[in-house]
Amino acid sequence: MDANQINQFLALNSENLPEEKLNELRELLANADENKTNILNATQLKGKTMMLVISILLGSYGVDRFMLGDTTMGVIKLLTCGGCGIWTIIDWFSIVNKTKEYNYNKVMEILG
Repeated sequence: MDANQINQFLALNSENLPEEKLNELRELLANADENKTNILNATQLKGKTMMLVISILLGSYGVDRFMLGDTTMGVIKLLTCGGCGIWTIIDWFSIVNKTKEYNYNKVMEILG
């Protein structure tokens, strides 16, 4: 991937990725082969704002955790109505960072 493509990818997706890992990601993208970068460009990352809205509206049912691949916590939140509302409120403040980490792990899985 050339520098222009890397800059374009990061410009489009940097708000949904952890800021402290962007330099590491830039280096990995520079060394990635074309097949991996094509897959990465076709992959849609989860938006932090949309995940926050989902967490506010459906967080007590665990939907936010299911969407981020954390099925165990999703089931627990579903069965306990969000831990009687406690986990739901905690997730309102932490879902943005969890979404960024999920997206970063997804990118790292593709770049492998």
